[in-house]
Amino acid sequence: MLLRVAAWGLAAFIMAVPAVAGVDPDAIAAAGGIAEAAPAARPLAAPIEATKIETTTAGNAVQAAAVAVVPGRLAALEPAAPRSDLPRIDAPFRFSVVPVISGQVLAKWNAVEADIRAQSDVFARCRISPDTCPRAAKSFLDIIDQGRALTGRVRIGVINRAINLAIQPTSDMAQWGVPDRWSAPLDTFTTRKGDCEDYAIAKYVALTEAGLAADDVKLVIVRNTAANEDHAVTAVRLDARWIILDNRWLRLVDDVAMTQAVPLFVLDRDGVRQFLPDVRLGTAGAAAPASLDDY
Repeated sequence: MLLRVAAWGLAAFIMAVPAVAGVDPDAIAAAGGIAEAAPAARPLAAPIEATKIETTTAGNAVQAAAVAVVPGRLAALEPAAPRSDLPRIDAPFRFSVVPVISGQVLAKWNAVEADIRAQSDVFARCRISPDTCPRAAKSFLDIIDQGRALTGRVRIGVINRAINLAIQPTSDMAQWGVPDRWSAPLDTFTTRKGDCEDYAIAKYVALTEAGLAADDVKLVIVRNTAANEDHAVTAVRLDARWIILDNRWLRLVDDVAMTQAVPLFVLDRDGVRQFLPDVRLGTAGAAAPASLDDY
């Protein structure tokens, strides 16, 4: 009898400890009681950077996740299920991200940012001497000035609409003879042609030039699960909400309404960050995590 009572007590203790620690006892029961310790993860080859993410509840650390970034690969050492304990950044889609420190997407963004800085000097000279201003710069500055005269959602909507109507959708292969090219605004407004990245970059620059805080404007690369292709959009923060500007339509859409968009990368003045794979895998209809080699 004592042995039976001891067994019952041990079982109750085993089921109670996970509940206190925040683990679902039913999950343990479904796994057959006491789970064996998971084997140690194999070390990743030549890690470039490791980041430890810690979260707290009422001042107590509840969990830590180690994420390593390697060339062409982003691996999380946690299960690929949605995690409610990961910290959320104040950015579009509000998921956890890690910095990207190498790869094609970072190289492209760095090159575009250099072009944007150079073109900002052109804008400054145009304001001093409008008579010598290139036509493409005048057209772009007209849109910026329209937005600058407005505020709030109206300013965002006017800039979004003007840029959508100013550019003819054209693939990079048709326009430049290459599969993928990211263009700064004056290049796009010179030809009046571009693909989704060119629209998004032009809006990113126009919105910041029109007076929006740099922290409130992002470029986001998403996976369009409906068309099974990658797509670029601009995100703007307004009244603690993120609005998505898309070249495929004129309306302004909240990020939470983009149910067929799986976020991959967010780009801004601080560089490039990649959404964690475990978050993306937990998104309805999401494909496998993108590799940096894909960009």
